[in-house]
Amino acid sequence: MSHPAKKPDLLRDNELIYGRLLTVDEPHLIQRYNKALAAFGLPPTKLKSFQIDRTGFSPEIADECGDPDYLDPNEVNRRFIILTPSQIDLPVVHTAFSNTSQLMFEFMSKNQRAIDALTIKDVIYGEIEDSVPKVNDIEDLLSINQVEFKVLSAEDVLGKAAELGKLVDRLRQEPDAWRDNAMLTRMVELAKICGDIRENALVPDQVIFRHNAYWTSHFGGLYVFVDPDMTTVISDPAAPGFRRSRPWQVSYLSINDADKVFKFLASTGRIELPRASWIEASGYLEHRAEMVVRALIRDAEPNRNLTDVDKVWLQTWIQSHADLITKDGNFPFLNAAKREIAQLGHLKIEDVFPQQRFLVVRAKPDHPDAWLTNRLISDFVPSDFVSRYIFNKQGFYKDYDGFSDAWRSHVVDVLKTTYLKDKVAFRTRLYGLTD
Repeated sequence: MSHPAKKPDLLRDNELIYGRLLTVDEPHLIQRYNKALAAFGLPPTKLKSFQIDRTGFSPEIADECGDPDYLDPNEVNRRFIILTPSQIDLPVVHTAFSNTSQLMFEFMSKNQRAIDALTIKDVIYGEIEDSVPKVNDIEDLLSINQVEFKVLSAEDVLGKAAELGKLVDRLRQEPDAWRDNAMLTRMVELAKICGDIRENALVPDQVIFRHNAYWTSHFGGLYVFVDPDMTTVISDPAAPGFRRSRPWQVSYLSINDADKVFKFLASTGRIELPRASWIEASGYLEHRAEMVVRALIRDAEPNRNLTDVDKVWLQTWIQSHADLITKDGNFPFLNAAKREIAQLGHLKIEDVFPQQRFLVVRAKPDHPDAWLTNRLISDFVPSDFVSRYIFNKQGFYKDYDGFSDAWRSHVVDVLKTTYLKDKVAFRTRLYGLTD
């Protein structure tokens, strides 16, 4: 029996979960963080050191308060805490919406001057406000077209800057305003807190952003893709509101219908079909084939130690388990696909079983939805735990929970020796993605 504590330990020790976060251990920053927690009605942390992601989420504080959703109540209207502008360079490690990271990046980029100035002496906190307080069905998700960042600060520097701005305007516009000693005294008090607001842009310029294509954890996992004349929802048909909400402008596809999902991705130009131009240089089919074989070994011998497995050993295993390989069918298919692409320059995709088509395609790298599309593809190829880890961490961690200890160690080893060695080079070669 595997121990629940083993998952975070093995993954955390190898920075495969909660990696690249920012350590907060300075007393004044912890005090500021606690002011934000208090504003959210949460108890202060007693920790002397913890880590945060781009949104200010801390896995250690989540453990301390026993609530992984302490910044994500109802998994909508996400809260954020900004202690430093450098949070923009961090990942987002816990969210119910795949585009939280992008929205946070846009907000921090567009309001960089204000964030730089405010975080010198204050903590910025608030929530990414959607138009719905709770998601009960698909209609609630579809009604979120944009989000607004509701921004506050613990010392109310934002409010004081706005008040000082109004007094400055009054001083300029009213001839006798300079005689008002009470007003001038108040301006001096405010300036001590806000500094020179003509130089420090303390109020964020842009707080409203578009909410476009995304994946959400609601209803077991649901995708929303947006095209000029149609929105497409891909989910389990059991999701409340499936095929009933806005049928005139929303197309509904079952996540279990490989044929329809594939045709949607192909017809909207979101995937690259298997052609020699990218297949041969990327090593994509070889990677998929190796992942297929590793998954078969896991199923056949779940407790085998695979630490020092090399390509020769894998080849021997394939030869001695020919019946299993043939019955599964994916390894022979990938070899046949490789031969056909070498001869014709492409693969006749219409001749391929719908489920197997996802083995030989990748997202079109220059499409805005490339990461989301690769995530969806990974749902149809769960054997490729490397792709699952890169594009679909929630799916990967869920899979990982069901792995044996031996397989967990193997998965971590493979990720360390392939993807983690050079993430950018790996993504560029295999998926054509440049950051």
